Amino acid sequence: MKTVYLTHLMCAIALVSCASNEPVPSAQMAVAEAAVQRADTAGTRADAGSELQIAVTKLASAQDALAENDNARARRLAEQAELDAQVAEMSAQAMRATNAARESEEATRQLIEQIRR
Repeated sequence: MKTVYLTHLMCAIALVSCASNEPVPSAQMAVAEAAVQRADTAGTRADAGSELQIAVTKLASAQDALAENDNARARRLAEQAELDAQVAEMSAQAMRATNAARESEEATRQLIEQIRR
Protein backbone atom coordinates (compact mmCIF):
# COMPACT_ATOMS: atom_id res chain seq x y z
CA MET A 1 0.00 0.00 0.00
CA LYS A 2 2.90 2.32 0.83
CA THR A 3 4.37 1.68 -2.61
CA VAL A 4 1.12 2.70 -4.34
CA TYR A 5 0.89 5.83 -2.20
CA LEU A 6 4.50 6.77 -2.90
CA THR A 7 4.02 6.17 -6.62
CA HIS A 8 0.98 8.44 -6.68
CA LEU A 9 2.81 11.05 -4.64
CA MET A 10 5.81 10.98 -7.00
CA CYS A 11 3.50 11.30 -10.02
CA ALA A 12 1.77 14.27 -8.44
CA ILE A 13 5.07 15.94 -7.65
CA ALA A 14 6.29 15.33 -11.19
CA LEU A 15 3.13 16.83 -12.65
CA VAL A 16 3.36 19.90 -10.43
CA SER A 17 7.02 20.41 -11.25
CA CYS A 18 6.33 20.06 -15.00
CA ALA A 19 3.54 22.58 -14.83
CA SER A 20 5.65 25.07 -12.91
CA ASN A 21 8.64 24.71 -15.27
CA GLU A 22 6.75 26.42 -18.08
CA PRO A 23 7.93 30.04 -18.16
CA VAL A 24 5.43 32.86 -17.84
CA PRO A 25 4.35 33.70 -21.41
CA SER A 26 4.74 37.45 -20.97
CA ALA A 27 5.83 38.12 -24.55
CA GLN A 28 3.09 35.98 -26.07
CA MET A 29 0.48 37.64 -23.86
CA ALA A 30 1.67 41.08 -24.98
CA VAL A 31 1.61 40.02 -28.64
CA ALA A 32 -1.91 38.60 -28.26
CA GLU A 33 -3.15 41.72 -26.48
CA ALA A 34 -1.67 43.93 -29.21
CA ALA A 35 -3.23 41.78 -31.94
CA VAL A 36 -6.67 41.94 -30.34
CA GLN A 37 -6.38 45.71 -29.82
CA ARG A 38 -5.27 46.19 -33.43
CA ALA A 39 -8.19 44.11 -34.68
CA ASP A 40 -10.72 45.83 -32.43
CA THR A 41 -11.93 48.54 -34.81
CA ALA A 42 -15.40 49.66 -35.75
CA GLY A 43 -14.98 48.07 -39.17
CA THR A 44 -13.90 44.73 -37.76
CA ARG A 45 -16.67 44.77 -35.17
CA ALA A 46 -19.18 45.43 -37.96
CA ASP A 47 -17.80 43.06 -40.59
CA ALA A 48 -16.27 40.25 -38.48
CA GLY A 49 -17.76 40.68 -35.03
CA SER A 50 -18.06 37.00 -34.22
CA GLU A 51 -14.45 36.31 -35.20
CA LEU A 52 -13.29 39.25 -33.10
CA GLN A 53 -15.33 38.03 -30.13
CA ILE A 54 -13.62 34.64 -30.32
CA ALA A 55 -10.23 36.39 -30.08
CA VAL A 56 -11.38 38.53 -27.15
CA THR A 57 -12.76 35.49 -25.32
CA LYS A 58 -9.57 33.47 -25.82
CA LEU A 59 -7.45 36.38 -24.62
CA ALA A 60 -9.59 36.63 -21.48
CA SER A 61 -9.19 32.87 -20.96
CA ALA A 62 -5.43 33.23 -21.40
CA GLN A 63 -5.41 35.96 -18.75
CA ASP A 64 -7.41 33.70 -16.42
CA ALA A 65 -4.98 30.83 -17.01
CA LEU A 66 -2.07 33.15 -16.30
CA ALA A 67 -3.70 34.22 -13.02
CA GLU A 68 -4.05 30.53 -12.13
CA ASN A 69 -0.34 29.98 -12.92
CA ASP A 70 -1.26 27.62 -15.76
CA ASN A 71 1.43 29.03 -18.01
CA ALA A 72 1.22 26.34 -20.70
CA ARG A 73 -2.51 26.89 -21.11
CA ALA A 74 -2.04 30.66 -21.02
CA ARG A 75 0.56 30.46 -23.79
CA ARG A 76 -1.62 28.21 -25.95
CA LEU A 77 -4.68 30.44 -25.52
CA ALA A 78 -2.66 33.60 -26.14
CA GLU A 79 -1.33 32.12 -29.39
CA GLN A 80 -4.87 31.20 -30.41
CA ALA A 81 -6.15 34.68 -29.51
CA GLU A 82 -3.46 36.25 -31.67
CA LEU A 83 -4.38 34.06 -34.64
CA ASP A 84 -8.09 34.61 -34.11
CA ALA A 85 -7.54 38.37 -34.05
CA GLN A 86 -5.69 38.08 -37.36
CA VAL A 87 -8.56 36.02 -38.77
CA ALA A 88 -11.00 38.73 -37.67
CA GLU A 89 -8.92 41.41 -39.40
CA MET A 90 -8.63 39.38 -42.59
CA SER A 91 -12.32 38.50 -42.59
CA ALA A 92 -13.23 42.17 -42.23
CA GLN A 93 -10.82 43.11 -45.02
CA ALA A 94 -12.27 40.39 -47.25
CA MET A 95 -15.80 41.64 -46.53
CA ARG A 96 -14.79 45.21 -47.43
CA ALA A 97 -13.07 44.02 -50.61
CA THR A 98 -16.12 42.00 -51.60
CA ASN A 99 -18.37 45.01 -51.03
CA ALA A 100 -16.04 47.23 -53.06
CA ALA A 101 -16.04 44.71 -55.90
CA ARG A 102 -19.84 44.58 -55.88
CA GLU A 103 -20.03 48.37 -55.98
CA SER A 104 -17.57 48.45 -58.85
CA GLU A 105 -19.55 45.83 -60.76
CA GLU A 106 -22.75 47.80 -60.20
CA ALA A 107 -21.13 51.02 -61.38
CA THR A 108 -19.83 49.24 -64.48
CA ARG A 109 -23.29 47.81 -65.18
CA GLN A 110 -24.85 51.26 -64.88
CA LEU A 111 -22.27 52.76 -67.25
CA ILE A 112 -22.91 50.06 -69.79
CA GLU A 113 -26.64 50.76 -69.57
CA GLN A 114 -26.07 54.48 -70.09
CA ILE A 115 -23.84 53.83 -73.10
CA ARG A 116 -26.50 51.61 -74.68
CA ARG A 117 -29.18 54.33 -74.43
